Amino acid sequence: MTNNQTEQKKKISILGCGWYGFALAKSLIKNGYSVKGSTTSEDKLTLLKETNIEAYLVNFEADKSEYEASFFDCDLLIISIPPKKNSLQLQDFPVKIKNIAEAAAKADVKQVIFISSTKVYQDGNFVVDENIIPQPNTDSGKAILEAEHILIQNLIFTTTIIRFSGLIGPERNLAKHFAGKKNIANGLAPINLIHLTDCIGMTEAIIQQKAFGKIYHGVTPNHPSRKEFYTKACIASGLEEPSFMDELMDWKQIESKNVFEVLAYEYVFKIWDKYFETLAD
Repeated sequence: MTNNQTEQKKKISILGCGWYGFALAKSLIKNGYSVKGSTTSEDKLTLLKETNIEAYLVNFEADKSEYEASFFDCDLLIISIPPKKNSLQLQDFPVKIKNIAEAAAKADVKQVIFISSTKVYQDGNFVVDENIIPQPNTDSGKAILEAEHILIQNLIFTTTIIRFSGLIGPERNLAKHFAGKKNIANGLAPINLIHLTDCIGMTEAIIQQKAFGKIYHGVTPNHPSRKEFYTKACIASGLEEPSFMDELMDWKQIESKNVFEVLAYEYVFKIWDKYFETLAD
């Protein structure tokens, strides 16, 4: 067996097989990895098993944790559980992550990837990369950043942070939220988005290259205005065009040095016209 084949047999556990986690699990299995996946719903266990994911019912809450220890028997743990919007659940999110970190450390997991968000950055009217220290001004941003710190400070495993921007792709056409609306504010603000295909591609590049222990911003390096992007997306989707106000209010533009300088990753959907073509299918 070659070294590459040995690497591909490494065990990966994905805590949270939602829209991104489920798609990632299927891709990893296709590429030869052994994948365990978790859900909080018994109804979803069958779906995971049907796609050759070793399925587990896992539930971490601030006051209790329900899981089988064997779920954490892995070489790499990927945590993909975004905080809920409810204010109380936001407050509990760092505690939940602390409980997960303790379970991973107890199982002697060596590598953790935490799926974070660029929500940790405020709209400061600036361009930011991984070298800029976040100063969140929203409850969700504060909770996510605290979760990052909890994981990074754990000395048993090495933590890698992927901060994704707005997620688009199959079943996530954000144009539907703007179709037909009038006088939408902040029309000249730049967009910060990434397609599911590139979310998966970037994650797999980190795994394959063993480029652990860093922070990565997952965002397509193409930032047209909200007005330009969503107008074209609505047209491509056959939806009523929206109208935006020609104004630039609070904004941020997310960039990534590490995706290019460390991973040398090439985005599949670097040109948005290619994405618009998928909406017309």
